[in-house]
Amino acid sequence: MLDYPGRSFNYNGRSHVYPRIELIYWAGGNPFHHHQDLARLVAAWRRVPSVIVHEQFWTATARMADIVFPATTTLEREDIGFATRERYMVAMKPAIAPVGEARNDHAIFQALAGRLGVEEAFTEGRTPEAWLRWMFEDCRPRALRAGVTLPSFDDFWREGIFDMGAFRRPVVMLESFRADPAAHPLQTPSGRIEIFSANIDSFGYDDCGGHAQWKEPLEWLGSAKARRFPLHMISDQPHTKLHSQLDHSALSRSNKIKGREPVVMHRQDAERRGIRDGDIVRIWNERGACLAGAVLSDRIAPGAIKLSTGAWFDPQSWAQPDLDKHGNPNILTVDIGASQLSQGCAAQTCLVDVEKFISPAPDVSAFDLPQIERLPD
Repeated sequence: MLDYPGRSFNYNGRSHVYPRIELIYWAGGNPFHHHQDLARLVAAWRRVPSVIVHEQFWTATARMADIVFPATTTLEREDIGFATRERYMVAMKPAIAPVGEARNDHAIFQALAGRLGVEEAFTEGRTPEAWLRWMFEDCRPRALRAGVTLPSFDDFWREGIFDMGAFRRPVVMLESFRADPAAHPLQTPSGRIEIFSANIDSFGYDDCGGHAQWKEPLEWLGSAKARRFPLHMISDQPHTKLHSQLDHSALSRSNKIKGREPVVMHRQDAERRGIRDGDIVRIWNERGACLAGAVLSDRIAPGAIKLSTGAWFDPQSWAQPDLDKHGNPNILTVDIGASQLSQGCAAQTCLVDVEKFISPAPDVSAFDLPQIERLPD
C-alpha cells in the first residue's frame, strides 16, 4: 500500500485499490517487529508525511515516528483482562502511578479530541472508570446466553478476579452441527462441511483453487533457489517474551548470546561452515542480513535453522538498513501475501545462508535511549 498507492489488488474475490496514505497513527503493536522485509518497510514508511505513535518504550517504531505520545503500560492504568476462552476475568488495577509524562490511551485521545472540538463526542460523558463499568454491564447479557452470571461490577472490582470455571464447558468444534446438522447448519452454501468451494473456484486465482491443493512455495528447499540459499529459516515465538514485548527485560536478555538473539542450527550445518556454539553468525539472503548467536543442536533438522521473533529491530545504518545487529528474522522474510484469497502472512517461506561473522561485531543499540531535550516552561 505504501509502495504502490493507486495499484489494484485482489482479496477474497474482489478487486481493491491501495489508497494514498498521508498519516499513520499507530497505537498498540510494533510493525518494525512483525512486518516482513524490514528494509523495504523502512523505505516505504518514510514516504508517509506524518507518523504518530503511542509507545511505552524506545522501539524502532518510536524511532521512526514524527510524534511519540508516551503511553502507560498495563501496570499504570485500570483495565479489564479477559479473552473469550479464558477461565478468569481480571480486574486490572494500577501497580504504580504513571511514570513521567505517560498517559493512558483514553487520556491521550481525549486531549486530542478536545483540541479538535469533539471531546464530548469522544468521551460520551464517561471517565475511563465509567467506560469499564459500561463495558462490564454491556457484556452481561452475552455472558448469560453462555450460561455465565456475572457479579456486580463493584463486587468484581473489589475481589479483583472472577472465576468462570464453574460455568465453562469444554469447547467442542462444530458441537451443535454435529448434534443436529439440520437444525444448526454451517455458514456454507450447502450448510454442510464442504471440501470444494464453487465460490472460491469461480475467482480463478492461480494461487488458490476451490479445494485444498499443494502449491509450490516461493522459497523452499525443493526449489532451484536452495542451491544459493540452502537453509530454510523457521521463526517461532520466543519463550522469554510475548512477541517483541519487554525485549529489553532481564529475562529476555538472559537468553541472548553476546547481546543477540540465538539461532538454532544442526551441528552438521554448523560444522560445514566452521561455526561453533556461541559464535556470532551472519544470516543473509538477497533481502538483507542479521547477526545472531549460534546454538548447535541435534533437535533441529539438517537444512533448517530456527530464529525466534522478537528482537527489536536494530539496523547498523538507518540510511541503509540492510544489516540488523540484533537478530530480527524479518530483515530476511519476503513481503508477499499468502494468496489472493487471504493476503495472509507468508513469513515462514524463507531461504537463507549462514556464515561465521569474523569482523568485529558492532554494538547492539536497540535499547539505547534517546537524548531528551526539555523545552522551557
